[in-house]
Amino acid sequence: MATEFLPPLLDATAQEPALFDGTTRLYMTYTCPFAQRVWITRNSKGLQDKIKLVPLNLQNRPAWYKEKVYPENKVPALEHDGKVIGDSLDLIKYVDGNFEGPSLLPNDPDKRRFFEELLSLMDKFAGMVFTTIKGDSTTEAGAAFDHLEHALTKYDGLFLLGDEFSLADIAFIPFVERFQMYLSEVFQYDVTEGRPKLTAWIEAVNKIDAYAQTKKTDPKELVELYKKIFSVLFCLHP
Repeated sequence: MATEFLPPLLDATAQEPALFDGTTRLYMTYTCPFAQRVWITRNSKGLQDKIKLVPLNLQNRPAWYKEKVYPENKVPALEHDGKVIGDSLDLIKYVDGNFEGPSLLPNDPDKRRFFEELLSLMDKFAGMVFTTIKGDSTTEAGAAFDHLEHALTKYDGLFLLGDEFSLADIAFIPFVERFQMYLSEVFQYDVTEGRPKLTAWIEAVNKIDAYAQTKKTDPKELVELYKKIFSVLFCLHP
């Protein structure tokens, strides 16, 4: 996959694009894990020419974004066919189901049910890790990653739904990426120790170009951010 030119962040001084002109736009920012989910999905389906990235400066975002695009004033949001859709988990399914490119969910009904089950546990997983981040014990984070290790044993293969990289992996990896950085930097806690399935999964996902090109989070900046906001997830979007 060729390296994509990434446009600069738009701040409050940025002129609004020609909104609702038929262009499909993903409003996002490069360091937001929720937006990263949709960015990975876009890349995985080969939609770089179909879905334009519109990165925003979340600390100084343009007024037109809230006024004319997405009243919730959060990212990610997708402008498509004259409407705007939000919520990262809804969006990864929407992009997979409404655009060309390889399907990112298997046809197997059992695997699709497990995918939905995994999504329903996402908040609990993140909440357990944030309990550790706010405190001084890694017990809750360890339990969260034990659950993920167990989930990776359900099917043969390196990924959550078996041999193929899927929306299930996309839903989790932006958060695992950040939690792994933070826990290592602050707690000297290695999430992969004693978890061979998780170790293999992280290594396999890191070899996926569609994901690798979205890794823009700096560990030291992440630590400082988490110290400031603790239980508030990056861009305040579920």
